[in-house]
Amino acid sequence: MKLRVDIFGLDQLAKLAEAFSKTLKTPAIVLLKGDLGSGKTTFVKEVARALGCKDLVTSPTFTLLNQYQGKEKIYHFDMYRLSSAEEAEEVGFAEYFDKNTLDGIVFVEWPENVGDLIKNPDFVVEITKTGQKSRRIVIEGEKN
Repeated sequence: MKLRVDIFGLDQLAKLAEAFSKTLKTPAIVLLKGDLGSGKTTFVKEVARALGCKDLVTSPTFTLLNQYQGKEKIYHFDMYRLSSAEEAEEVGFAEYFDKNTLDGIVFVEWPENVGDLIKNPDFVVEITKTGQKSRRIVIEGEKN
């Protein structure tokens, strides 16, 4: 599956996130790519809301990992501050990327910073800022 969508505001992002949430089944790994401020965390926030999460979803830039509960467990990683797969393994993150034991849905911002630590993601979501409130979102992966 490859989907390319141009959106022009948060209401359209929320609709896309809701539709995307319906393709997710535990275990799932979603990689999020895009520049700073492109909307990766906002996308996770909207997907989490669509999955019934009532928690405040925030960027895990400083904590590296936030966990939420909705209809599914949600693990939200931000690898921005890491520089290698080894560094991620040292803090115990490798276990979250093993689908044999994974008990939720994993979202990973800045996956390129941890090299090949994450194998076989279900989806890659790339968000490109095209204007102040507009984005191009490309979703690639397999529908579960």
